[in-house]
Amino acid sequence: MGAPLKLTWGSLGSLFATAVLVRTAVRDFLPPEAHGLLRALLARATAAFVPPCDAIIIHETDANGVPNELYDAAQLYLGARCLAVAPAMHLHKTHGAPAAVASLPDSHATGDTFRGVRVLWTSQLNGTGSSSYGGSFSGAAPRGFVHHPIPIGGARQRCLRLEFRRRDRDVVRDAYIPFVLEEAAALRAKMRERKLYTNNSGFCGGVGGGMDDHQILWKAHAFSHPSTFDTLAIDPELRDAIRADLLRFVRRREHYTRAGRAWKRGYLLHGPPGTGKTSLVAAIANLLEFDIYDLELTTVMSNFDLRRLLASTRPKSVIVVEDVDCSLGLFDRTRAPVSTDDEPMPHPSLAFLPPAVEAAMQRETISLSGVLNFVDGLWSSCVGERLVVFTTNHMDRLDPALLRPGRMDRKIELGYCKAPALRVLAANYLVDDGEHRDVALARACEELMGEAARLLEEVQVTPADVAEVFMGCDGDEGAHAALQKLVDHLGTRRNTQGPV
Repeated sequence: MGAPLKLTWGSLGSLFATAVLVRTAVRDFLPPEAHGLLRALLARATAAFVPPCDAIIIHETDANGVPNELYDAAQLYLGARCLAVAPAMHLHKTHGAPAAVASLPDSHATGDTFRGVRVLWTSQLNGTGSSSYGGSFSGAAPRGFVHHPIPIGGARQRCLRLEFRRRDRDVVRDAYIPFVLEEAAALRAKMRERKLYTNNSGFCGGVGGGMDDHQILWKAHAFSHPSTFDTLAIDPELRDAIRADLLRFVRRREHYTRAGRAWKRGYLLHGPPGTGKTSLVAAIANLLEFDIYDLELTTVMSNFDLRRLLASTRPKSVIVVEDVDCSLGLFDRTRAPVSTDDEPMPHPSLAFLPPAVEAAMQRETISLSGVLNFVDGLWSSCVGERLVVFTTNHMDRLDPALLRPGRMDRKIELGYCKAPALRVLAANYLVDDGEHRDVALARACEELMGEAARLLEEVQVTPADVAEVFMGCDGDEGAHAALQKLVDHLGTRRNTQGPV
């Protein structure tokens, strides 16, 4: 058995001198044509020991300038998952956004691992560029599925290059890329600024140059209502049942598809004014992180415009029609709204139109049939993951066809304030300033709470009335003073109204 090979500084110097001599000999004695052939042979010999790699090129836009959804999703995904170890990152914050968003800057790279598969993301400009990741992914020239060596349209074009071993091609295309899209969608839903949309009352058909229907038909406002299910002044059992129903709805997309139903759900909130219908709508939107479309039916000029409004809404939204019994004559299929002199009432938006257009628009107005199709017709299935919520103070005035399951799937009655709602309101409005640490004072507050609960069984008082009493108390008066004021108020109401 021979002695082991030992490397010394002398042997390394001899090896280096030999390499320089060979390089000089090749350059001086071989013709230039042989240089390229020798480099190709060396590259092939090296590639025989390195697994081959493929690459996918993802451009920022297509040839028509339309943004590439996969590019945006990949940048969002990389900013959230992979840039912690990147040597550099790009930060961007839009107006109103809760936080800055990271993305991969040009000519930089970062790695990722999915199900044991290593991939390399590189951000490039004009389809070319060098990586600052510290070398190529594998040492071999990757084969690209999509490649544009010349910038599209002659403009500077950004792209992302996704490199991976050829043996992992199916995992990357069939599992990793869908995973990136799903993760980006979840991140976008968490970081987006939610909106409250109202329909534009001045719209009367036509199209807007350079704008889609959503921009034409809806006006956006930032939505930041503080109502949550924990602050709702309703019976706890009803509150928990509503919350469970909502969460079950958003989880059952496949169930709705398998059953052959559109992925939507209808709620009818009914009860006296001041019982928390609007607060419940806001709490629903906050729980599901949905946008709200506040639809004012009296400004919609025809069934056609109503369908167009519906089709232009987006998923993850709550469409709300408040006081639906006051919006239109939905309690009568045939009677048209009339004024006091028995002449047809002009539509409020028609006063600004030329006479010819006004006459044409008055020939078709919104009807009960149009509203029914809006809620449960073919047009209602054009956008998924959506809630339709109607509110009314008088459910008995509505047409029974509007109330059937499939249109209004759940009817929720919000009534007058009772003991459970009173305790929620007390927790919301009365600050615990240390009174409850005094045993005698805590007992007195509990007695007042019980007296108020008994009075609420005898008088009809809405949660809004109780909240107004609490709001009228100064913060330094304490919970005991506020409850005493409520008991006095309820006693006065009982003497005025008489027992229920």
